[in-house]
Amino acid sequence: MEAQASSFEIGEMLSTFLASTPLLSEAWRLCSLASTTAPMRFVSELIGDVGYVAFSGIQMVDVSEPASCREMVPLESASGLIGGLFHPLLSAHNEGEEPLMLQGGLLKLFFGCQNFRDQVLAVLEKSKSMVFTGHSFGGSIASLYALWLLCYLHSSSSSIPIFCITFGSPLLGNESFSRAILRERWGGNFCHVVSKHDIMPRLLFAPLLTHQLHLLLNHWHLSMASQQIGNPAGVLQVPDEDKAEFLRFVLAYLERASQLAVEGERREMFWPFGSYLFCSKEGGICLENAVSVIKMMHLMVATVSLDECIMDHLNYGDYIGNFSSQFLKRRNFMQGGLGPCSSYEAGLALALQSSGLAWQEPAATPAKECLKMARRSDRKPILNCANLAVTISKMMPYRALLGWYKTFCDESDDQMGYYDSFKQSGSSKKGHKVNMIRHKLAIFWNKVIRMLENNELPYDFHKRGKWVNAAHFYQLLVEPLDIAEYYRWGTHKVEGHYLEHGRERRHQIFDKWWNEKTALNGEGNNKRSEFASWTQDSCFWARVEEAREWLANLRSENDPRKKELLWENINNFERYASNLVERMEVSKDVVAKNSSYTLWVEDLRELKSQVQQIRP
Repeated sequence: MEAQASSFEIGEMLSTFLASTPLLSEAWRLCSLASTTAPMRFVSELIGDVGYVAFSGIQMVDVSEPASCREMVPLESASGLIGGLFHPLLSAHNEGEEPLMLQGGLLKLFFGCQNFRDQVLAVLEKSKSMVFTGHSFGGSIASLYALWLLCYLHSSSSSIPIFCITFGSPLLGNESFSRAILRERWGGNFCHVVSKHDIMPRLLFAPLLTHQLHLLLNHWHLSMASQQIGNPAGVLQVPDEDKAEFLRFVLAYLERASQLAVEGERREMFWPFGSYLFCSKEGGICLENAVSVIKMMHLMVATVSLDECIMDHLNYGDYIGNFSSQFLKRRNFMQGGLGPCSSYEAGLALALQSSGLAWQEPAATPAKECLKMARRSDRKPILNCANLAVTISKMMPYRALLGWYKTFCDESDDQMGYYDSFKQSGSSKKGHKVNMIRHKLAIFWNKVIRMLENNELPYDFHKRGKWVNAAHFYQLLVEPLDIAEYYRWGTHKVEGHYLEHGRERRHQIFDKWWNEKTALNGEGNNKRSEFASWTQDSCFWARVEEAREWLANLRSENDPRKKELLWENINNFERYASNLVERMEVSKDVVAKNSSYTLWVEDLRELKSQVQQIRP
């Protein structure tokens, strides 16, 4: 039972970390400042080397249009209108899945803030890390800006940390949208702070009533603009019966949403992403499991009045101010006759108490079950990672056999080397066995990528040295065989060359992992990897195959402009390959006497000699 305490301790540790750093307090201070001094805009501030951008909670949402209230629109069509700002998210979407959908009104707000992009980039230039934040609808804009910047930096070598903190922000999109963020490993860049009773983050689970929403927004905006956050400008002037009816209406849909989330019926539902910090006067608890987040959203407001729900949207300053003192206090787990008999029960009690739910409340029992479900979900990636480690250890003989095969080919009398020997192996027994191993390793690594993209592995899996090195070694070992197989059967004549049309996605992903690792460790281009006996460019043989075609085309080409382009491509590759050989970044099979590369070099030398003889 001791091991079971881990997930609750992790949630408590994350809450404690956030409460003990200035991140939350500075973010909320700037959110309040933005609402009072820059309505419908943002304020920015450089604190140390951290750049903060805070969006005002006062945003003009047209509640008269259905799309502005609840309806979602496809991100793909919207992204096309604004120059593909979210292309990495769209490329992470798998065929057959529900399209990436975002709340129409919030996306419209983001479009209206596009002129802020240059100002945000100006803040980025002065910062070593960036924090986007916002209250209410401003939190939604902050999330979209953080996603935009993550997408913007995706193709560059920049490793500037981006973090987003929202306060009482409505949900943004559907499950496909959330899954795309997880596949890019960006879930950890977002922390959504939700107070115990705040109705705003829960509103979009219900079909919104335009009149009630209009009254709510006016009330909240008046309180924000008049600097009365935490001390709202009076009570919402609506008959008590109407308030009770509206709250019952929202809670009914929220309860239904929590049931559908558990049952897996999630189409057209709004879906959380990132971490959720549920805060109360007793502290806070962090959850990442989306189903648990939705259930806790329902359970924490099951027995309160609408006035409390409305007031709580403005009380974040009080909760954040109490965080530090609450986490420094020693909690008494024995209150209420609880008497926990294990660290697991103690962790569960602490998590429940931090959420603000008393042990005796009716919602406490389902809340405990919800937290247990979150624990099981949190443990699954760790167990999956351990199982993969066992599986890859069983594959060590395959790697050894490929290593033996390479040595055999490199020392063979035909002097063709690893790549060309396999390419011309035909139906030989050795070649067939190597091909089977190649397929088995591909199945394993495709499974790893699928699990990672489905969030079934630890969030930092792709940054762990053991797995990055293993994937890189697999590339150096097997991708030359993949290339040989591609050209052996003439697939390039139908599909096009390997680099552009035949390279498997796993190799592109592993390139990214390796490049991020070398950038993080400060390794320059001159530093060789620990796998020094292998050709460091796993696509080298694909480049050779293209160069062979250029050379063949050059012999028969009569168009001067096309010949000039072919010579340019050939000369560029010749310089590139010569540099690799000079820096000893190729294995011995590249320079074998009868390798494709060696024969290409000889053909090129012969062609250049013929050209020189023809010239006057």
